[in-house]
Amino acid sequence: MTEPSPDYVQSLGRGLAVIRAFDAGHPRRTLSDVAKATELTRATARRFLLTLVELGYVRTDGSLFWLTPRVLELGYSYLSSLSLPEVAGPHLETLATQVRESTSVSILDGEDIVYVARVPVSRIMTVSITIGTRFPAFGTSMGRVLLAGLSESAFEKYLAEVTLSPLTDRTVLTTDELREQVRRTHDTGYCLVDQELEEGLRSIAAPIRDHTGTVCAAVNISTHAARYTADSVRTDLLPPLLTTAAAIGADLARIHNRA
Repeated sequence: MTEPSPDYVQSLGRGLAVIRAFDAGHPRRTLSDVAKATELTRATARRFLLTLVELGYVRTDGSLFWLTPRVLELGYSYLSSLSLPEVAGPHLETLATQVRESTSVSILDGEDIVYVARVPVSRIMTVSITIGTRFPAFGTSMGRVLLAGLSESAFEKYLAEVTLSPLTDRTVLTTDELREQVRRTHDTGYCLVDQELEEGLRSIAAPIRDHTGTVCAAVNISTHAARYTADSVRTDLLPPLLTTAAAIGADLARIHNRA
């Protein structure tokens, strides 16, 4: 494990770890649960939880703790500093209307993609996708597009640290195969993932580039395998997807140039 820098504030790191201990699978936790999830002592976890209660980020009934909507302010502070979700929204609406399929934009955060904008047309996955939903980058079309935008050293570091686990029986599970998939994505400028994240789901993604030409996000179209073959995804959905990615990037560049 990497040693923290001299500037590392341990109490802040622990407080954020307590917040992250709550998720979709564990929306309510006991003190013992939080202490175990964060590897803190019960006394330390209790102090952080009660501080968060006093600040309005956590509520408790005396035995269970849960996050309040105020936690969303933390994420909103980040999203509001970006022009990306606001810029992408109208383009996603247009694309979704054109292809009649769900469209999304995500960014890379560590080993995951995080959804920052989305226009759903139909429910095609067993999980509900909302702003802030995370998926492992290796098993998604947007994830591979974003990985293809990394420097060689950053991508090799990702490969050295990531744990490839099966999401379906089609999921790529070796670093050599993933490296080849990402290399192909880099060369072609798009990525099609066929039922690797969820059975019956096909998704195609393209990079969004900022004013410097750097990949800053990815945009995708998701469809059910029963509606489109892999070939028809490329033929029918890829052209409007590439147009949308270029349009979002052009708008981002215009905003930067005006700033």
